[in-house]
Amino acid sequence: MIVKQHYTIPGAKGRGMTADITYDTLHPYAPLVIFAHGIRGFKDWGAHNLVAKYFAENGFRFLKFNFSHNGTTADNPTEFADLIAFSDNTFSFELEDLKLVIDFACGGSAIPKVNSVYLIGHSMGGGISIIKTAEDKRIKKLVTMAAISSFHNLWPKEAEKQWRLQGVMYMPNSRTGQNMPYKSSLLQDLDTNATRLDIALKASEIIQPWLIIHGDKDTSVPLSHAGLLAAANPTAEYIIIPGADHVFNATHPYPGVELPSQLLDFCDTAIDFFKK
Repeated sequence: MIVKQHYTIPGAKGRGMTADITYDTLHPYAPLVIFAHGIRGFKDWGAHNLVAKYFAENGFRFLKFNFSHNGTTADNPTEFADLIAFSDNTFSFELEDLKLVIDFACGGSAIPKVNSVYLIGHSMGGGISIIKTAEDKRIKKLVTMAAISSFHNLWPKEAEKQWRLQGVMYMPNSRTGQNMPYKSSLLQDLDTNATRLDIALKASEIIQPWLIIHGDKDTSVPLSHAGLLAAANPTAEYIIIPGADHVFNATHPYPGVELPSQLLDFCDTAIDFFKK
């Protein structure tokens, strides 16, 4: 039987992160996959729960979580209900969050028999996952999913000067209609931690097996990002999924009970990579 358990994990600045793990009760000690969502994303976005179920059906435990400052709350886990927290987010916070999730998974108190983890990172979460994989040898294998090759690609470069002057920049969320606030502390984090937050540099330092997956119809993070990551680490495997957009053709909310074919291709490719 496929079941799901829910947790709250302390994150950066002590702010709680909601998380859940999906697994088959016949395989309670299956290998653990941790999924890190992208910018303006959350653990229950779109078809993420179907992905978790599919991985559980194919021999894995699947843990997904909300970054501590992604704007969702325990009471509103699928809405950006706390834009103050969202505006306070930094990439260093997210790296701390991911470390704390791995600590939680490997700690033994809540999830049994986890000594190492597999990691999947989508979009911005892909960039975070690349850095963390270079830092943390508990990560056994990495799969990046439409990952960015630089945090600076998340916004127009020409906006940075005015952003620093004003202290905050607003970018629209086309799905919700909200103007999402980004404090200039995000840029200050990149300035202060330039080496640690250099995704391409950290990509070159990864020694674990790594699979780069990108869709050729991605207009949010162009395919060129995957090429740059592959060039940074020639030992990484690199696969292009034809017809896949940035979210591998899922939507939010997702009305279906079956995975989109492109997302199914992603899952099968990642599962084969983890199992070999």
